[in-house]
Amino acid sequence: MTGSVTLPLWLFLLILAFAAVTFASHFLFPSVRWFFRRRLERAVAQLNERLERPIRPFKLAERHDTIQRLIYDPEVSRAIVATAEAEGVPENVAFERARRYAREIVPAFSASLYFGLAIRLARWLSGTLYAVRVERAEVTSAIDPEATVVFVMNHRSNMDYVLLTHIVAGTTPLAYAVGEWARIWPVSRLIRALGGYFIRRREGDMLYRRVLAVYVRLATEGGVTQAIYPEGGLSLTGALRAPKVGLLKYIAEAETGGRDVVFVPVGLNYDRVLEDRLLVRAAETGTRRFRARPHVIAGFILRQLWLKLRGRHRRFGEAAVRFGAPVSLAGVRAGGSAAPEALAEALMSRIADAVPAVPVPLVAHLLLTEGPLTRAELGVRARALAAGWAEEAAGEAALDQALGQLRARRIVVAREGRLAPAPGQAPLLAYYARSLAHRLAPDAAAAQ
Repeated sequence: MTGSVTLPLWLFLLILAFAAVTFASHFLFPSVRWFFRRRLERAVAQLNERLERPIRPFKLAERHDTIQRLIYDPEVSRAIVATAEAEGVPENVAFERARRYAREIVPAFSASLYFGLAIRLARWLSGTLYAVRVERAEVTSAIDPEATVVFVMNHRSNMDYVLLTHIVAGTTPLAYAVGEWARIWPVSRLIRALGGYFIRRREGDMLYRRVLAVYVRLATEGGVTQAIYPEGGLSLTGALRAPKVGLLKYIAEAETGGRDVVFVPVGLNYDRVLEDRLLVRAAETGTRRFRARPHVIAGFILRQLWLKLRGRHRRFGEAAVRFGAPVSLAGVRAGGSAAPEALAEALMSRIADAVPAVPVPLVAHLLLTEGPLTRAELGVRARALAAGWAEEAAGEAALDQALGQLRARRIVVAREGRLAPAPGQAPLLAYYARSLAHRLAPDAAAAQ
């Protein structure tokens, strides 16, 4: 028992490595995790005191625990069995597919990253690119603090995520439903850390749909504040699209007990949509498959930062946000019109009413429908068009800013003292004009 044992140096080092890993995994790592978990819990408790709507426990749950809860949900279990029977595969194969779907959908929210980085970045980016105008931002303060709030928005740009995050920063963190465009590393990791959950908009797999439905139901029952786009995706034409029922149906089916679900309509509009030419080209070709390219996004941000540091940066005009009157799901049910299709149409109507006017769409509409105009004629027509609903977008300074931007981008040109669309730029002007087509006279909207 006291004899010596001779070992090769490599084997001795290997044994030491295994011992170190065992010690760390059984003693050190749990203690470290507990230490940081306690610090995080205290930080979240202090943060919740400042937020209008505190962060819900469901949002703070470990990602692994949420995935386990999701894949062992009775509805998902039944879907796994049905899938195995329909496809003639073992249940464990269908189960692993459900697990893969759950890992794809479930976020990994980080409160420190959201409030430490995302809010600051959203505030800086929004203020750098646009003059932000907000109407009725305090609308959520009148909603029951225990209610689940769902922001329903029109989808103009991927800046929508950034803009709303900035505006409601002092209210609560948002859980966005994010499409396939961002499912690319490292963008996907960042979005998950900010609480976004990924959805496949055109996925026909019944099992995937059930996993997604159960996740949305659990988040709604857990009181998580969400932000969704009833249109389903970015508008390629600039006009509001017909609503899709999927996520709204999942939310409406949640068993929230005594907690109400309140939908807050949000209308957004921009003097310049960052992806405008890309979207117009996609509409012309009929191809929607475009994904985020991290190096392009990073290059754009760095270029704007460089211009700002040199004092040569110019904003892209206005980004306007208007909050509409909230819609209570309990009230809708009491009125007997809780069918998902009726709910989607009602919400889309309120979103349309909330879409604010900004100068560029007004200018685009007038130049397309009334032909070349002098600057004075444009001002007169704009004020007449905006009377009673969009005066802030038809002021002289606002029109000058819009024309300056359109001329700088060579979308509008001046010939013999009259302003007109530049050759080949009518589709881009029509894209902007259609953002207000639902507020204009039917014949004017049809002309675009």
